[in-house]
Amino acid sequence: MKITEALEIFSQTHPGMVRSHNEDSVACESACGLVVLADGMGGYNAGEVASGIAVSVVVTEISQHLQSARPVDRDDERGEELGVLLLHDNIRKANASIFHAAQSQPQYAGMGTTIVSGLFYDDRVAVGHVGDSRMYRLRGDVLETVTRDHSLLQEQIDGGMISVADARLSKNKNLVTRAVGVDAEVEPEIHVHDVLVGDIYLFCSDGLNDMVEDEDIQATLFALQRNLPLAAGQLIQMANDNGGRDNVSVILVKVNGKFSEPRGWLAKLIDWFQE
Repeated sequence: MKITEALEIFSQTHPGMVRSHNEDSVACESACGLVVLADGMGGYNAGEVASGIAVSVVVTEISQHLQSARPVDRDDERGEELGVLLLHDNIRKANASIFHAAQSQPQYAGMGTTIVSGLFYDDRVAVGHVGDSRMYRLRGDVLETVTRDHSLLQEQIDGGMISVADARLSKNKNLVTRAVGVDAEVEPEIHVHDVLVGDIYLFCSDGLNDMVEDEDIQATLFALQRNLPLAAGQLIQMANDNGGRDNVSVILVKVNGKFSEPRGWLAKLIDWFQE
């Protein structure tokens, strides 16, 4: 099944109830199974600039590369699939672009952004992230946080210094330990996960999970899984009803069919017909 038929994708973003403007950026490129979400930080409109650069670089570069190559193609020199390398290299490229803009234009000094991006291919999803924007997976009725926040709070949880319950009340929620564009170099975290038909993937900025408990996110996705626009709208409404202290953005991806990549002689035959 073609990737555009196998995946149902919907995105929505809202400035929230407190912020005057929206520093989140989202983009979906359904033709190559790519979704990107970034949550910007910085004074004035700098956060919006940083998140916009990050999303633009990742979407433009990856979609262009995949016009002439397949994400399952393996780079013999680096020993990785192209899909993984594209996420890794282009998040780093976005980092360089943002850092350069911040260094060369005083009004953008110190700007940066978190990012979470998913590239769906071959019945899998490669996930690249930096910071505390997250990807969740609803499989059946079980919601799991797939990414691990790059944050001071997560390090405190991992080190046993604070419980998960107490972390909900912490004032250190927004202190990220890794961000795109703040330093000259950044190392994105990349993992590949198997995908099953019926899965729903939620990509979100912390404006959602800081305002809405995971149990409520799970209940909403499970109840409204047949209507992604309604589910997205409800998640954002819940965040705003609970205070909406930050911008809130969601991307939902529902897997409606298999999308494995043909290999061997079949792949060559398909490529020949497409030329």
